[in-house]
Amino acid sequence: MKSFLAAFLLVAASVFAQTPSQKRPFTFEDMMKLKRVGAPVPSPDGKWVVLDCVHIDLEANTRISHLWIVPAGGGESRRLNPTPNHEERPRFSADGKRLIWTSKATDPTQIWMCDFDSGSGVLVGKPHQVTSISTGADGGIWSPDGKNIVFVSAVYPDCKDDACNKQRDEELKKSKVKAKIFSRLFYRHWNAFTEFKRSHLFVVSADAVATGPWPVPSGTPQQEQQPTGPRLQPRDLTPGDHDVPPFHLGGQDMYAISPDGREVAYTSNVDEVEATSTNNEIFVVPISGGAAKKISTSPGADTTPLYSPDGKYLAWRSQARAGFEADEWRLLVQNRQSGKTEDVTANIDSSVGSFDWSSDSSQIVFTAEEQGSHRLFWVTSTAQSGLRNIKGSNAWSADDLVCRNGRVWFSKASIRAPTEIGQLKSDKVDVVTGQAKELRFVDVTHMNDAVLSQIDMQPLESFTFKGANNDDVQGFMVKPPGFDHNKKYPVKFLIHGGPQGAWGNEWTYRWNAELFAATGNYVVVMINFHGSTGYGQNFTDSISGDWGGKPYVDLMKGLDYVEKTYPFIDKNREAALGASYGGYMANWILGHTTRFKCIVSHDGMFNAESAYGTTEELWFPSWEFGGPPWKKRDVYRKWSPHEYAQNFKTPTLVVHGQNDYRLDVSQGFDLFTTLQILKVPSKMLYFPDEGHWVLKPQNSRLWYKTVNDWVDQWCKR
Repeated sequence: MKSFLAAFLLVAASVFAQTPSQKRPFTFEDMMKLKRVGAPVPSPDGKWVVLDCVHIDLEANTRISHLWIVPAGGGESRRLNPTPNHEERPRFSADGKRLIWTSKATDPTQIWMCDFDSGSGVLVGKPHQVTSISTGADGGIWSPDGKNIVFVSAVYPDCKDDACNKQRDEELKKSKVKAKIFSRLFYRHWNAFTEFKRSHLFVVSADAVATGPWPVPSGTPQQEQQPTGPRLQPRDLTPGDHDVPPFHLGGQDMYAISPDGREVAYTSNVDEVEATSTNNEIFVVPISGGAAKKISTSPGADTTPLYSPDGKYLAWRSQARAGFEADEWRLLVQNRQSGKTEDVTANIDSSVGSFDWSSDSSQIVFTAEEQGSHRLFWVTSTAQSGLRNIKGSNAWSADDLVCRNGRVWFSKASIRAPTEIGQLKSDKVDVVTGQAKELRFVDVTHMNDAVLSQIDMQPLESFTFKGANNDDVQGFMVKPPGFDHNKKYPVKFLIHGGPQGAWGNEWTYRWNAELFAATGNYVVVMINFHGSTGYGQNFTDSISGDWGGKPYVDLMKGLDYVEKTYPFIDKNREAALGASYGGYMANWILGHTTRFKCIVSHDGMFNAESAYGTTEELWFPSWEFGGPPWKKRDVYRKWSPHEYAQNFKTPTLVVHGQNDYRLDVSQGFDLFTTLQILKVPSKMLYFPDEGHWVLKPQNSRLWYKTVNDWVDQWCKR
């Protein structure tokens, strides 16, 4: 029996040792199952974290956000407000007894409110609608005294009341004439025509309830309450023909309320031609109304003001140079009594991301990009005390910081996992030793563990080589699942946009390296060429005026290095893929080398001169090429891919969206027409309902399938 048992155990051990991993390659359908976790919103008592979380229904082609709640130290997440409505952006009152959020229970969106029981972590009673402004309400924040709510709404600047705005919108909607008349810029921005409306900050009493007819959303019994209370109209805090806040694509709020509830700090650009200016400024205005006062002085952009909890300081991010959107973001702190302003990040060569004050107002925690990840840093509220890096924060990228009572919550993501909420257990640092006291990282949410536990995700591998000017340049690699060193693999060579951007240890749904590697078994290679962020401002600056120069050299040398260093790379089966500036570089590559089997060019610049006249943010080409085309025609033509069309030979897939106003769809049509006339194998994927990014779920599925099929067609022969 003992001999039999021993033999059985040996055989069993051998069988189990040979059993392949139960994990499988990542698929697009897996990616759509992942919940898209929003920013953490901790309750003031530190017991709970509320967040919004987007759920994708691929077959219904919808993206809907719901409110979730989780114990602040980690645990099981659950829905907070179980309605079918799209709800996002929760915010607690300072006493933690009430919660507001933006809801699409109505069209347009409005601010809703409900009481909150921190003991059980549930909403108490029935939510009620706070605003009913015809132009919609979003971006709500509480005044610290709990008396008021400040929110954003886009209005016609010459309208004196909501009735005027409503009438204008209804006339526009009902008109059988869809023609538009422009007399200035911006007439369109990012992916929409502006109609020359302006975002303004409004204030409303926190005890107010919506005016007008009460919407009763069907199937949502929790929200079928007839509100009672004062029907107070919101008041415009920032009237005039300017945006407050200016256009932005998410991130930290660009406005804040002072701790005493009496003052609002906000960001606005009041230059005559905003399309040529990056000069956002910081203003303050009494919450009771009155004249605004400008307190920033930088010729570059100033944004995201945030008061210290004790009210003595106001911090914001600032750029030194006008007209350059990729200048380093410095962290400025102003003493509100003396007016003295100082740069507390003067001793780091990296851009400040999101930030927040410690509860005792003595320190600021912030993120900054370094070599492919967004790391956590601390700094005291005066520059003399120095800066400290928080060790251990480079295993992922952090954003959306919130400090409360000695703890820091933040969004964290990596190449292998989308955003979850993390926590740092201390917001105290010994400024003498630089050591954090009781430092510990905790995972708060686990919204995607169930899906990811089934997936064979590969690590991000870094390498460094000598690029242009013999400078060190960093690259990254993601291998396919089930990787075998003895095999040869084709390459997907991804080129990032910006151009002042970077690849790194981050998650993305639009250009996901893990999905590119898993689909068809490719090695994905990414290079942070000259112009990339996270390597010092001089490195970032080096691309301006040299779009097809050093970056192209870096890309080619990086690929040469990979081919020579890694024997599993099949240099005869390589595809180049890029979007935005990456699309430009794909077009540049098309005219300067034939080493790739195929190319994918998404929303890329093809004709630099015509791109100037069809883009909206004119400061960008003016900075990058040194001025407008009629002054710098030689520079525009030197770096314009269309000038090298006689060299085009590589099969190319062109992708463009009709609503892309950053790089007009005409750039894609121009490129595709040129390829067809030259009889270069080519195909165009055109989205009539997308902008610079492909966002709709089924459009995204088509995008990934078309792109990957194109690469397979030429690299799997």
